[in-house]
Amino acid sequence: MIRGDAAEEALLAEARTLVAALDIANDADLGHLFDAPSPPGDPAVMKRLRQMYEAGGWVLVESTLADLPADLRWLYESGAVTLEQLAALHHAHGVTTSADLAAILQDGRLNTVSGFDAATESSIAGALPTLRSSIPRIPLGRAVSIAEPILDRLRRAHGTLWASTTGSLRRGQDMVGDIELLASTTAADDGIAAVLDDRDVVRTLHRGADRVYVRVDRTQVGVRMTTAERAGIDLLRLTGSAQHLDALRLYAAEKGFQLTAAGLIVSPTTTVATSEEDIYDALGLPFIPPEVREGDDEIDAASRGSLPALVARADIRGDLHMHTVWSDGRDSVEAMVLSCKTLGYQYMAITDHSPSSAAVRNLTVDDVSKQADEIARLREANPEIVILHGCEVDILEDGRLDFPDRVLERFDVVLASLHERAGHARDRLMKRYASAMKHPLVTTITHPTNRMVPNRPGYDLDYDRLFEMATETNTVVEIDGSPSHLDLDGALARRAIARGAVVAIDSDCHRADMLQRQMDLGIVMARRGWVEPRHVLNTRSLDDVRGHIARKRSGR
Repeated sequence: MIRGDAAEEALLAEARTLVAALDIANDADLGHLFDAPSPPGDPAVMKRLRQMYEAGGWVLVESTLADLPADLRWLYESGAVTLEQLAALHHAHGVTTSADLAAILQDGRLNTVSGFDAATESSIAGALPTLRSSIPRIPLGRAVSIAEPILDRLRRAHGTLWASTTGSLRRGQDMVGDIELLASTTAADDGIAAVLDDRDVVRTLHRGADRVYVRVDRTQVGVRMTTAERAGIDLLRLTGSAQHLDALRLYAAEKGFQLTAAGLIVSPTTTVATSEEDIYDALGLPFIPPEVREGDDEIDAASRGSLPALVARADIRGDLHMHTVWSDGRDSVEAMVLSCKTLGYQYMAITDHSPSSAAVRNLTVDDVSKQADEIARLREANPEIVILHGCEVDILEDGRLDFPDRVLERFDVVLASLHERAGHARDRLMKRYASAMKHPLVTTITHPTNRMVPNRPGYDLDYDRLFEMATETNTVVEIDGSPSHLDLDGALARRAIARGAVVAIDSDCHRADMLQRQMDLGIVMARRGWVEPRHVLNTRSLDDVRGHIARKRSGR
C-alpha cells in the first residue's frame, strides 16, 4: 500500500476491509459498487476508492491496497514505473506477470502504451532480471500440493482441453518462485469459476476475462486461460526459463525464424508453429523437456541429437525406500503394500529406521524377526508384488553401522544414511560415508547431502569423490523424493551419473497416500539431472536388482 499520513492510511485500511468483505476483484465489481443506489461503506471511503479508480482503474486500487498480483506489485516497488503507468500497462496488454512484461519488451509493444517513453522502457528492462529474485520462494513439495487440487478442478471444468503448471514449478525447481497455471479452454468463464469454487481459495486478488489470481494458504496462485490456437506458445513462454527462451530465440534467428509471443514466424503475417512440439520441430530440434530448460547446454545437445531420453514414471518398476509404523511411518506394512500394488509396482522394499535414528520410533533388533514374519504373511496374500525386507541403517559417528552384520544379513536390501553430522568436518563425514560404502551389505547411500528443504543446506563435501567411491564399491546413490530432502538435486544427480554411479529413485515415504507424489518428485529431480532409465536401479527387473545386490555382497 502507498504510505501517506495517518488519516490516509486509516482510510485505506477501511477501503481494504470493504473490498475484502465484498470480494471485489475487477473493474466490473467496483463499477457495480459505485452504481449501487446506496453504496456500502463510509462516504469518505467510497470517495477515495472512486478517486483511485478514475485515476487508474482497478489495477491502481489493487496496487494501493497491496493485493495486486505479485509481479506488478514488485515492479512498482522497484521504482521502474508509477502506479498510473502500471495501470495503463495492465489495461493495454493485460499484464500480470514478469513473463508478460518480457514478451512486450521483446516484441516492441511497450511504445504502444500511453505514458511510456524510452527511459521507462529501459527502467523496466533493468528491473526484470532481478524482479523474480525478490519474490519469496516456496518448496517444490508445497507448491505441488497447492497446485494439484486446482489443476484437478480445471481439468474437470467444462471446455478445458488441458491444464498445466508453468514456470519454475513446471521446470521442477526445488524452490518455486510462483505458482502459475495455464489452461487451454473453449470456456474461460467456466475455468475461472472452477478455480474460484475451490474450497482452499481464501481470497480473490484479481479477476479478468482470461485469468484469475487467488490466495491459497497465504500463497498467490495465478491461473491463465488460453485458446487452443495460442496454448502452445503461451505454455512455452510461461514455462521459461528466461535463459532458455533467450537461447531459443537466438537459435531461431540463426535458422531464419523469429520467436515471438505470437509464435514462431518467418514473416510478419505467417505463423508456422504455435505448439511447443511444433516450435521445436520447426527448428529441427527434438522436444526439450521442461526440467532441462535452464539455458545451459540443452539446446546444443538437442541440435547435436545427444539430448537424453529422460527417465519417466512409466520406467519405474518399484520403490526401494519407505517407512511404516515399525519406525516413524504413519501406516502399516499392509497399507504400503496395497498402495504400491495400486501404483503398478512389480516390487517394493520396507526400510524402517534402525535403533539409533532420531525418529520417534525405530526398528529394534527384536522387531526385525517380528517384521519379517509380517512381511512373509503379506507375501503370501499379495503374490502380485514382491515385498523386499530392508532397513535404513544409520552410519554411526565412528563409521560403523547401527545394526550388527548378523542382523543386516537377514535383510534383502540395506540403505545406509547420515542423519546428523555430530560436529564432524567434511573429511570426517566422507570417512563415514566411505566406511559404509565399503561394507558389502550396504546396497544404497540415501539422501547423500542430508539437506532439509528449505531450512538446512546439505553437507559441504567433495561430491564428485563421493560418486566415484560409489562407483568403485558398486554402491547405489539415492535420489530421494521426500519433499523435505529432494536429494540428490538435479545438479548433483547429473554429476553422479557422469561419474558412473548407479542411482535409485525412491519416495522415502512415510504415508501410503503420498507414495506416488513423492516418487514423482524424485523423478523430477532425476530429470533435472539428465538421468536416463539406464542409470536407475529401480527401472530394472527384480532379477537385475537382486543381481546388483548380490554382486555388491560378494565383492564383485
